[in-house]
Amino acid sequence: MSSTTATAHGHATHAGHHELGFVQTYIFSRDHKMIARQFLFLGLFMMILGGLLALVVRWQLAWPETAVPGLGGILKETSGILEPSTYNMAFTMHATIMIFFVIMPILAGCFGNFCIPLMLGARDMAFPVLNMLSIWTTASAGVIMLVGFFVPGGHAAAGWTSYAPLSAVPSYTGTNWGQNIWCISLFIMGIGSMMGSINYVTTVINMRAPGMKLFRMPLVVWSLFITAILLLLAMPVLTSGVAMLLFDRTLGTSWFRPSGGGEPLLWQHLFWYFGHPEVYILILPAMGIASEILPVFARKPIFGYHAMAFSMIGIAFLSWIVYGHHMFVSGMNPALGMAFTVTTMIIAVPSAIKTFNWLGTLWGGSIRFTVPMLNALAFVSMFVIGGLSGIFMASTPVDIFIQDTYFIVAHIHYVVFGGSIFGAFAAIYYWFPKMFGRMTNPLLGHLHFWPTFVFFNLTFFPMHIIGVGGQMRRIYNPMQYEFLQHQQHWNVFITVSALCLGVAQIPFVINFFWSLFAGQKAPLNPWNANTLEWSAPSPPPHLNWGATLPTVYRGPYEYNAPESREDFLPQWQAPVRAGAPRH
Repeated sequence: MSSTTATAHGHATHAGHHELGFVQTYIFSRDHKMIARQFLFLGLFMMILGGLLALVVRWQLAWPETAVPGLGGILKETSGILEPSTYNMAFTMHATIMIFFVIMPILAGCFGNFCIPLMLGARDMAFPVLNMLSIWTTASAGVIMLVGFFVPGGHAAAGWTSYAPLSAVPSYTGTNWGQNIWCISLFIMGIGSMMGSINYVTTVINMRAPGMKLFRMPLVVWSLFITAILLLLAMPVLTSGVAMLLFDRTLGTSWFRPSGGGEPLLWQHLFWYFGHPEVYILILPAMGIASEILPVFARKPIFGYHAMAFSMIGIAFLSWIVYGHHMFVSGMNPALGMAFTVTTMIIAVPSAIKTFNWLGTLWGGSIRFTVPMLNALAFVSMFVIGGLSGIFMASTPVDIFIQDTYFIVAHIHYVVFGGSIFGAFAAIYYWFPKMFGRMTNPLLGHLHFWPTFVFFNLTFFPMHIIGVGGQMRRIYNPMQYEFLQHQQHWNVFITVSALCLGVAQIPFVINFFWSLFAGQKAPLNPWNANTLEWSAPSPPPHLNWGATLPTVYRGPYEYNAPESREDFLPQWQAPVRAGAPRH
């Protein structure tokens, strides 16, 4: 038997009916699609917890205390729902859960696992067992993080950045064990992320279908490929840092404790050397998702495919040399601060390239305002606002004024909620038919999108105003400060908007679970898209395709191509021979 025949026979055998038990099919699955669903459910569950923590924090800030009648308005009686230590725990865990256990599992974990093999024409990830270990390692880290709510002394309360020396107080002195749990959980989560990243990089390099050249890959695969490289380089820094912090707290070392000769600023360097690439780990997959969805519903090719791919590479490279802008007020040498200012300004260039290319894609298009398209457009517009506010913080003199105010809170939420979460919603609505074989309800989708979009802006835009007005981050009671009392009405307005934003997620929950069991059966290619995943059944079976893998003939964005009578030309459709009738 020739080697070619043997390979074909192996593919056919491997692609045959694969009967597995319940445990191997739904729990310890090695199928990338089931692992993607597991990441999705993990992220959505943690999103509920993280969102509830945010609402508790906002309630405390809006109604922190009342004046006792008859005492001339003197503040006497506290009516806030949280004690100061509990408040610190709530905002610490809100940010930790949202960043590490919501956005990363949904964008990188779920859609990385689901999209990469299907969009490249691979049967599965390169290392299926390692892939299975990555989800259970991440899920175990999430369970450990939740255990911290029940240990004596409460959970971690030093902020999601856990700056030393506050976070480095030894736990054997009587302080809480929650900070130790925080360190252990993030250490394990980092290992799970590195497992997944190894799989992504190997799959992209080695397992592309015939004809799938690097510059025929969909941009979402480019974004996930670059994200995986960033994770492989950044995660070891975080895992090392949290291990050192844990040793300071439990073994008596002094990496970050001044009392033993340690350097607290070392933690900031380690954290932000990971933390700023992490910002792009969170946003790059959403950029790829928007780049995927906008051409489909504008019925136009992506504007500047190569520029989009190279701009993501540029963002990834520059993300390593801008981290110092988080430390402008740490006593940094002004010359070094100027260097970080310049590199931070420069990183706006590739982001601007992407923004103008998205606008170029929309310009003159036949736009269809589907629910995925609306969320993708919201991502672009909110990311622009978040990016523009970030330029202020890149300037050292301005940053010294707004450092640790609510202006920073507004910025990060426009980038991370307005960016990553709208990107995640766009992806869920777009790939739901392929992932679960059923369509979502468009009416419920609109009932979810429009209130979310409106109340998101009503929640976070006023934070720019109170931030410039001097409201600090992480304060328990704004009314304690006389110079903040005149803007307390903004805190009430923001909290009411945040509560409405939370209520606006109910249609999404109803839509998701109703569609999961009773939604309309999805056709093979409901959006008339060009990428390879739409050539597989909905939902795709084990190993994705039959005995024959698809062959790729062109790029992924050939909409309204002259050689096709339809307004789309899939990657897997063979070219029309001269003289043959067009399809």
